[in-house]
Amino acid sequence: MGHSTFDPATNGRRAWNAGRVVGAKRALKPPQVWAIRFWLDHEGRLRDRALFDLAIDSKLRGCDVVKVKIGDLVSGGRIRARAIVVQRKTKRPVQFELMEAARTSLLAWLERRGGTVDDYAFPSRIDHSSHLSTRQYARLVDEWVTAIGLRKEDYGTHSLRRTKASIIYRATGNLRAVQILLGHTKIESTVRYLGVDVEDALTLAEGTEV
Repeated sequence: MGHSTFDPATNGRRAWNAGRVVGAKRALKPPQVWAIRFWLDHEGRLRDRALFDLAIDSKLRGCDVVKVKIGDLVSGGRIRARAIVVQRKTKRPVQFELMEAARTSLLAWLERRGGTVDDYAFPSRIDHSSHLSTRQYARLVDEWVTAIGLRKEDYGTHSLRRTKASIIYRATGNLRAVQILLGHTKIESTVRYLGVDVEDALTLAEGTEV
């Protein structure tokens, strides 16, 4: 049971979010995406480069990224140009594209990794029959962003999910397309998720004279 704010035991107790940055994590900008790719390549992080590229292109939640299997990505010995994954949260399938950069890094990693179509693309270090944990994935993202000089408090696994969606929305203004790509069931969820509706409304207003 939780404590009431009137309980003596709560005196001096720090709030759970004291000192933490609460709210939506920032999306990465294109130069930051390429900076992380450059750093991963320079460090010889073959797995991490493939994981990062997959996360950016797939726009999947962290819990879904780590559970992607080789068979989801490979067909006929080649990396698919389009893949489909059933989301853990909604139980609905979502389709995504894999661009050339992602296909190249994924192929290089999977050739090194080996395995069958039923194996996870990114296995756990402890149990190779299991997948990379979401906690470890979050630690990796922290490492990637700090490596290029960003504050890890401002970014997280959701930053990678939001990155391409935010870029597509800003380029097209097509909320419905972004909703489909993110696998949201309601357009309102997409509006809240992007967090750009008020800014865009003000920009339109500022550009309109009466």
